[in-house]
Amino acid sequence: MLVLGIESSCDECAASVVRDGAILTNCIATQVPVHARYGGVVPELASRAHILDVVPVIEAALQQAEVEASQLDAIAVTQGPGLVGSLLVGIEAAKALAYCYDLPLLGMHHIEAHLMAATHAVAAPSEPPSFPFVGLVVSGGHTSLFLAHDLGQYTALGHTLDDAAGEALDKVGKMLGLGYPGGIHIDKLSRDGDPKAFRFPRALPQKDSLDFSFSGLKTSVLHHLQKEATLPSGQALADLCAAVLEAVVDVLVKKTLRAARKHRVRHVVISGGVSANQRLRAHMRERAALDGINVAIPPLPLCTDNAAMVAGLAHAYLVRQAPPKGFAAFDLSARASWPLA
Repeated sequence: MLVLGIESSCDECAASVVRDGAILTNCIATQVPVHARYGGVVPELASRAHILDVVPVIEAALQQAEVEASQLDAIAVTQGPGLVGSLLVGIEAAKALAYCYDLPLLGMHHIEAHLMAATHAVAAPSEPPSFPFVGLVVSGGHTSLFLAHDLGQYTALGHTLDDAAGEALDKVGKMLGLGYPGGIHIDKLSRDGDPKAFRFPRALPQKDSLDFSFSGLKTSVLHHLQKEATLPSGQALADLCAAVLEAVVDVLVKKTLRAARKHRVRHVVISGGVSANQRLRAHMRERAALDGINVAIPPLPLCTDNAAMVAGLAHAYLVRQAPPKGFAAFDLSARASWPLA
């Protein structure tokens, strides 16, 4: 079964071809240069860039997979949540292709695609996760915990009450003058720093809370910087980045493993852009091993927004139920807000 996936929920325009669950291509057109001068994603610019990128990206995905559009069995596209303008570009492109080739069109949930990414392609040497598992979706726009009972069956356990983890890191990076996206720069600099050099707050440490909050960390860093005459550099900058990242990672790890113990599951999945962070990956695996909990994390190309996770999720649904015959999705529309559970 050949599935074409299209992703355009925010600032990445991506297309992927998946055959029987195996990824043939995963093409991504990044918009980092477009938004770097503004220090964050500008929705209007994102949608305009998608208009320019969507056809070339789809063509590249098909060509690299050596597949003709007429050979596809289905098309999957991110329906939400995300930026409305960005979502619409991908959806309308998917509609056009599905209509032309009389193919079934599936609207996929962006967060569910992230959550299930590790079940399609698990990074070695992790053991593939089995249901039920606790999933942490952590990125620039989302920080949420879910209990995954089965495909399509999820219970929300906790969400961020303010900034997402990736958003907080990006904002701290901007304060430090590190450029966009700040979280990536913080990750790199932190590797040479001492995480114990500074002590930043861990929000919502209560035993029963599985919600997150990172706005206090951001404010604490701002107050620290206001006391200094100049921005830190060299070793001081590396130490500060390490301490900030440690505060974020510590909360993410503790609450994820707390959820796993509470619900008595032996598998944990981390996904989303921040799951590419090396400190988070290492700390989660190290602490989970003490409890005998397996941690599955997608390969780096499947951590950030991509279309392979969209096509992979669609394939998982399609193998459980034969795809409908013919195109019947004129009413598919973007969903900017769309709770997974």
